[in-house]
Formats: sequence, structure tokens, C-alpha cells
Amino acid sequence: MPELPEVETSRRGIEPHLVGNVIQCVEVRNSRLRWPVSAQIMALSNRPVLSVQRRAKYLLLELPEGWIIIHLGMSGSLRILLNQQPPAKHDHIDLMMADGKILRYTDPRRFGAWLWSHHLNECSVLAHLGPEPLSDQFDGEYLYTLSRHKKTAIKPWLMDNKIVVGVGNIYANEVLFVAHILPDRSVNSLTRQEAYLIVETIKQILRRSIELGGTTLKDFLQSDGKPGYFAQALFVYGKKGESCPRCGEESGAKIESIKLGQRSTFFCRQCQH
Repeated sequence: MPELPEVETSRRGIEPHLVGNVIQCVEVRNSRLRWPVSAQIMALSNRPVLSVQRRAKYLLLELPEGWIIIHLGMSGSLRILLNQQPPAKHDHIDLMMADGKILRYTDPRRFGAWLWSHHLNECSVLAHLGPEPLSDQFDGEYLYTLSRHKKTAIKPWLMDNKIVVGVGNIYANEVLFVAHILPDRSVNSLTRQEAYLIVETIKQILRRSIELGGTTLKDFLQSDGKPGYFAQALFVYGKKGESCPRCGEESGAKIESIKLGQRSTFFCRQCQH
């Protein structure tokens, strides 16, 4: 699934091609996504794009009368095409731009979404979201205060969008490894120092992933068709049975894997506590 860095990479990739450009028309070849494509989107014509923003894992295309809200789901991707190319089987939506470019949405699993909202504060999918992880609002004291009475495991708690948005499974594994914290510890066991360390590590890892263009594992491609490279920098995710990169092969410490919140969780029991 594309995570926050992949979505931010997509935003940065499509922004210069859309902002100031005009949507001539929208071609929807398959409207049956996670939710049906909004009728307002299918009827758009001759509408300028004012901005391309992101909230959590949602891309927000601002038009004069409202917003196109895009979620990439499990396997969705966006590409900018410089000229007409015949659509493939899973190319479901095209935004046809006035300068001849096309924003093409591809989604083999059709679990993404294209929604319309006149006002973002009235959009149900954006309600109740926590702070952005790279914002000043998300700091160590905020995380420590929320952690005081929670007995759940740390890793799924960090993945709760009501706590902080955009820390998906891959990055939660990596953050807790770098911070030396076991993912199955209870949230209320965190010290203030550990809460501050987790926040700083989240910011560092997400910024690094954005710089590298996002993590390409199976499905994600940038808007120009090039893959992201953060997968090459992963420490523990998907590396069950391999030697711990911090403890070293000589130590005999191996990366373990368990299920937490029904998600695969990777860690080293020797150097995470």
C-alpha cells in the first residue's frame, strides 16, 4: 500500500503539471472503486486546478467550487502522460488537461477512491484525523501525554490515524527499530524520553523516504513512472531470519516476525527493549 512518503512523492510529481492547468474533461472507464467515483468528478469540464495538497494519505486537488479527494488504496498510482497512450486494463480514470497532458489513475485492486467535496471540513473521510507527522503539532510531549493510559501495543497505536496520520506498517517497523523499542511493549510503558525519540525518528525516516522518492515494494510508481528507492534503505521490514543490521552477524541476533493488529511486525529482540 502506498504510504505517506509515496503519496507526498505523487503530490510533488503531479503538482507542477496540474496547478495553473485546466481540466478539459474527465474520462472514467471504471467507476467502481472502493466507493463509486463521485458524479461531480465525472461531469467536470473546463475547470482550473488551483492547488494540489495532501492530508494524511489523501491527495487533494483544489478547484474553484470544491475538491477532488484521491486515495490510492492498496495498489493505486498516478502518472503524468505527455501524450495520448491507449489505456491498459487497470487504467480507470484520466484527467484530460488543456495542454494535452493526462493524469492517469491506475488501480488493479480498485480499492482506491475518487471523491468530491465542496468543503474539506465537511468531508467525512478527513474527519477525526490526527496531526501530520512532519508538523510542529506532532511533538514528543503530545505523544507522551496521549500514551499515559493506553495499554495496547506500541506499534499498532502509532499506526492509528487518530494519533498521527501516515505512519503505516512499513514505517512503524523501521521507526521502532531505529528507536530501540520493541513493537509489542505497552504504550503506557513509554518514558517521556522515548516518546520524544519516537517523534524525532518518525520525522527523520519520513523525510528521508520522501527524499528517496518513496518505497517501491510491489505496486507504487512515481508520477513519472520511476520507482522510489527507500526500499533499499529498510532495516527490518520484510527481513525475517536475516541478521540484525545493528547487532551484526557475529552476535547471532536475527530479525523476528510476529503479527500485531493483524499486520506483520519485524524487530530484533536483542537490541530493541
